[in-house]
Amino acid sequence: MQEEQEETARSAIDTFISAFNASDDSYVTALLSQALTSDVVFWGPLGRSEGIEAVERFVLDIRRHPAGTGTMVRCSAVDMPDEWARYQWVFTTPGGGPRLAGTDVVHLRRSLIDQVIVFAGEIEPSAS
Repeated sequence: MQEEQEETARSAIDTFISAFNASDDSYVTALLSQALTSDVVFWGPLGRSEGIEAVERFVLDIRRHPAGTGTMVRCSAVDMPDEWARYQWVFTTPGGGPRLAGTDVVHLRRSLIDQVIVFAGEIEPSAS
């Protein structure tokens, strides 16, 4: 059962990430609606927002990065205790431009992501 849950989560997460890399902006909504619930809660760099439209605005903003169209990839396994999952990602802009990495924590409901918490940037080691 756990393995099946992880596969479902991985599929939803990879579909979500693929929206950032869609060949055309018009595909973003379709990809997001395959991965997210309509009432998804999105905790991003600009605070809390709700609904696929809010996530779509975020994705489109990232796609229009001033350094050029970047690529978003999942760069870790999906770690999933129960209905929560986390994974690491990296966003790279073309020609050695800015690179951003982070970790997302997502909650799944009936095979779709209903909450996304974005942690952008590396976590600094604590001072000992």
